[in-house]
Amino acid sequence: MKSEVSHSEQFEELLDYLKRSRGFDFTAYKRSSLMRRVQKRMQAAGIDSFSRYGDFLEAHPQEFIQLFNTILINVTSFFRDPLMWEYIGREIIPSMLEGRDGNSSIRVWSAGCSSGEEAYSLAMLLADALGEANFRERVKIYATDVDEEALSEGRLATYSEQDVKPIPESLVKRYFEHSNGRYVFHRDLRRSIIFGRHDLILDPPISRVALLACRNTLMYFNAEVQQRILDRFAFGLHDGGFLFLGKAEMLLARSNAFTPIDVKKRIFTKVSRQPVHLRNGVAMAGPRGENNDVATIDRLRDLALQVDPTAQIVVDKARTVIFANERARALFGLAGSDIGRAFHDLEVSYRPTELRSVIEQACSERRSVNLKDIEWTTPAGERLVLDVFVFPLIDGTADTIGAKVLFRDVTRARQVEEDLKNSRQELETATEELQSTNEELETTNEELQSTVEELETTNEELQSTNEELETMNEELQSTNEELQTANEQLRQSGDELNRASAFFENILNSFHGGLIVVDSELRIQAWNSKSEDLWGLRSTEVQGKHLMNIDIGLPVDRLRHPLRQCLSGDSTFERLDLGATNRRGRAIELLVSCAPFALGGNPTWGAIVAMEEKTATPVRTSPV
Repeated sequence: MKSEVSHSEQFEELLDYLKRSRGFDFTAYKRSSLMRRVQKRMQAAGIDSFSRYGDFLEAHPQEFIQLFNTILINVTSFFRDPLMWEYIGREIIPSMLEGRDGNSSIRVWSAGCSSGEEAYSLAMLLADALGEANFRERVKIYATDVDEEALSEGRLATYSEQDVKPIPESLVKRYFEHSNGRYVFHRDLRRSIIFGRHDLILDPPISRVALLACRNTLMYFNAEVQQRILDRFAFGLHDGGFLFLGKAEMLLARSNAFTPIDVKKRIFTKVSRQPVHLRNGVAMAGPRGENNDVATIDRLRDLALQVDPTAQIVVDKARTVIFANERARALFGLAGSDIGRAFHDLEVSYRPTELRSVIEQACSERRSVNLKDIEWTTPAGERLVLDVFVFPLIDGTADTIGAKVLFRDVTRARQVEEDLKNSRQELETATEELQSTNEELETTNEELQSTVEELETTNEELQSTNEELETMNEELQSTNEELQTANEQLRQSGDELNRASAFFENILNSFHGGLIVVDSELRIQAWNSKSEDLWGLRSTEVQGKHLMNIDIGLPVDRLRHPLRQCLSGDSTFERLDLGATNRRGRAIELLVSCAPFALGGNPTWGAIVAMEEKTATPVRTSPV
């Protein structure tokens, strides 16, 4: 039991080290699967304990990449589980687009996107449904993950031939460019996909999302964290938004914010909030008195609505404008004469966004309809961002008698949100830089300590080396004396060699006929002065050349067989009568003989070729 507790504590210390050193918090992950993946990397590194693996990570920073890839898995592909994606393209996306204004923005979130294949799959389906031009104007796809390396790969948008195999050929031709053996996603559509680091546990969710895909990511977390993430997903999705999970994940038991559309395909929709019913009339507090008659109350109510900073327009059942407050008139250039006109005759019914169908939807479905981030330029030239809310007006008999349209100015809020986002990114960058600087300082401190220790060791080694050098100096002096003795001996040997060489040369030149000495490969080693006189070639010109390759007026091919016999150890001497042409071009008759030449105990080291003109007295040679 004691060893098990120690083993578990070591693992928790390792997780704490990963959080402190690299900012990855894995404490919410399921312990059994997390420990199994860490042990897989430990086996690959040949390490048997978590504490030693922590030391290994400190010494080998590149191991962090391998470890995180193993923990986070990062297994993805285009249109993974094709039947599910076919259903998304055929049913979910058309349903998501139905009833939307043609200019409204569409926000999609791919959570845990890894290297981006899922985000690009969603982009292709939406581009098919909307058309490429409409897609570029309306769609933003947020692709998030905690793995920076995977995000960097996704941002490149380049894939191999093997990667794009799951994509239908028609989509590959339409949305990819083939370049240098790689497939690059269409650049114009790529701008609508935003990659960013996002921790599902720590970071706030992306809001106003119409479709959220988070496939095979929740299964790595424990039940409590799964519920927390699902609550964030519910906050990020707008009413009626769709949630697409992986095959290994089941949602029903963990959240009441979603209802299944197709459980088998793991597709859910966010449960819509209850519609807000605005009853005809306003509840009045207190009894009616002499100063609180109906006319006064109506006037107060009208004045309160008129000065409300939120622009409001009210239409009746026939879609006739019965009220527009001062803010609405200033915002959309309405006049007093527009009260009582048909709403569809006014410009505000379709600008800044199409409201006629939205009013009909709210009244028929008896629920509020919200439109987010509508851009509008006022008649005064002011650029605003508006959130539009359409409420059905339901009387006490539950009949829908009209609708109220509110235009909430969120320009400042969106600007603050954007500033906050930029500040958060700058803060994250500064934090990373500070962390990196701190790590570098710690590393430098360690290196300085190590350098001091190395200098102390080097000093000791230098002292030892100095003693060794003194010993070597004495040995060198002794060796120098030996070399001087050896040099004298070599000089004496050289003199002896020179005398021997001169003696050998005198012997060769004293022979009154031509004399050639060849080695076992028939290369000329000696060539006396008579040979120079016969054939007109000096000794230096033929030294080392093959006898059979020299043109000297002597039929050397006739000598090939006798020479081979000499080199094979046959002691038979053969004399040949050969006709030749000397260096002066005169025909001569030669008596040629071959004999073995021994050297250094080798009886077949080479051979001697002796040549005598027949007019001269022949001289017999003997083996040397």
